[in-house]
Amino acid sequence: MAKEDATGQAVEPSMEQLLDINRKQSEIISAQARTIEELRGTIVELNASLAWLKRKVFGKMSEKCKPVDNGDPKLPFDYGDLEQIEAEIEDARSRAAEQITVPKSRAANKTPRRNRVVMDNLPVVTVVIEPENVDLSRYVKIGEEHTRTLEMKPGYLYVKDTVRPTYALKNEMEAVDNGEKAVITAPMPLMPIYKGMPGASMLAEVLLQKYEYHVPFYRQVKQLEHLGVKLSKNTLDGWFRPVCELLRPLYLELRKKVLAADYFQVDETTLPVINHDRHKAVKEYIWIVRAAVPRLPSSITTTDRVHKKLRSGF
Repeated sequence: MAKEDATGQAVEPSMEQLLDINRKQSEIISAQARTIEELRGTIVELNASLAWLKRKVFGKMSEKCKPVDNGDPKLPFDYGDLEQIEAEIEDARSRAAEQITVPKSRAANKTPRRNRVVMDNLPVVTVVIEPENVDLSRYVKIGEEHTRTLEMKPGYLYVKDTVRPTYALKNEMEAVDNGEKAVITAPMPLMPIYKGMPGASMLAEVLLQKYEYHVPFYRQVKQLEHLGVKLSKNTLDGWFRPVCELLRPLYLELRKKVLAADYFQVDETTLPVINHDRHKAVKEYIWIVRAAVPRLPSSITTTDRVHKKLRSGF
């Protein structure tokens, strides 16, 4: 920058003055750069110290490295007579080999289902099913499986406990040599409802009461409660559909015989049915077709569509 003299005229600085100013500014810049680098190093050290302190105070126990004190007292262990201990272990091992322990079933740890609890106060009839075509003298019994179903006689409810013993070969090497199963259990008989509570006699009585004696489910629930079992109407509703599926072949055969008759009678009655497309109840028809043949029961069909299909051959 030009300076003014006493007369007010500008005087240009000399070259030496400019070089001196430039040298001083360079020294200032270098000093500031060194200060910045020192401060950066200090920040890095402080961050590392802070991280170590946080880990020390708030970290997991495994991260809190406690220095090992070589002067800590050691616990003296007296193993005693090792030969005697080994002999006791071998003796216990031989006794265990002579016994077959039955593992505890997982089902024993489960909370019993409510529909199983309702049968606790009923009399129990036990039926044992043994494996067929098996020489049981070569096996040892290691457990058994129980299946409880609700059965009914007229005016009498009881629990049928189907017991299927489980056997294991005494010599497991025989299973390897002969290709046999080392553990066997008799197969479970077919059930009307898979893993269901009701037996065949119970389901037959429910449908007989409904269609032969016209007893609705809510009244059957009251009758069963008097006999010692408290069920809900929804439970009987849940039994109804799978039983109808089982009876479908019988229905098809019955319909064939009814329609093959020379003369049959038809009657209809209205019934409100939910229409899911319209989201409201609509009037539908139930058609009862009765063949004029002695001792041949009626065939019940539903909806007008099914009735038109029946009339298509006439």
